[in-house]
Amino acid sequence: MARMHEVDFHIYGEDLQFVEVELDPGEAAVAEAGTLMYMEDGIEMETIFGDGSEKTSGFFGSLLGAGKRLLTGESLFTTVFLNKSGSGKRKVSFAAPYPGKIIPVNLSELGGELIAQKDSFLAAAKGVSLGIAFQKKLGTGLFGGEGFIMQRLQGDGLAFIHAGGTLHERTLGPGEMLRVDTGCIVAFQPTVDYDIQMVSGIKTAFFGGEGLFFATLRGPGKVWLQSLPFSRLAGRILSASRPGGARDEGSVLGGVGLGSLLGDD
Repeated sequence: MARMHEVDFHIYGEDLQFVEVELDPGEAAVAEAGTLMYMEDGIEMETIFGDGSEKTSGFFGSLLGAGKRLLTGESLFTTVFLNKSGSGKRKVSFAAPYPGKIIPVNLSELGGELIAQKDSFLAAAKGVSLGIAFQKKLGTGLFGGEGFIMQRLQGDGLAFIHAGGTLHERTLGPGEMLRVDTGCIVAFQPTVDYDIQMVSGIKTAFFGGEGLFFATLRGPGKVWLQSLPFSRLAGRILSASRPGGARDEGSVLGGVGLGSLLGDD
C-alpha cells in the first residue's frame, strides 16, 4: 500500500484558526473548496472530482468518490495543492470556517480510519480517502439528523478537522457510554458504537429545548466533541435577526415578546 504524503504543519490563532501546511517538492495536500487562505509561489492548484486518493483513481473511481461526497452534503469537487517549484519547500494555508479549533489527526495512530461529522473536514495530506459512513440502525437513519451520514477518513497520513467552539477530546473505556447532542459530535474512532436514543418523558422532549433524540457513544475508543456546532450557531443568529429576536430572547412567551403584544416597535 502506498503511503500518503507526509506534510509538516503549524496551526495559528486561538478561536479563529488557520493551519499552514509545508510541502516538499512533489508533495500535495487536498482541501475542501473555499478553505484556502494563501499559498506561496510554486504551489499549483487543481480542482478535481472526488478526493484524488489512490482508491478513487481513474474516471469511474473519481465519479464514485464525487458521488460519495455529494451524499454527505459536500461539493462534488475538492482542490489539490501541489508543490511544483522543483526546489525548496512551499507553504499553503487553510482557514477554519467559523470560531473553534482545528484538530490535526494522524490516521496511522488511529488504525487508519476515522468517522467524522460531514462538515468538519478541512484538509488532509494527498492520498487520504474521503468516503461515507452510513449508520446501519434504522433509528439512527430516521432520526439521527446531523449524525445520519458521516464522513469516513481512511489512510495513514495527516487530516485536519474543525470543531466549533471549545474542543473536548475523550477516550472511552470498553462499555463506557456518553449521551451527546448529535450536532456536538465532531469525530470518533470506528471502534466506538454510535446509536440514537429517544429522550424519555414527553415533557422533557417537547419543553426541554434539546430535541427528541440524542446520540449515544459507547467505547472503547476516542471521541472528539464540540461545544458550538455550526447548526446551533446559525440557529441563534437566525433567531436574533428576526424583529425583536434579540430583545425578547429568553421570554416565557417564546417568539412573542411583551413589546409585540403591546404594539411597541
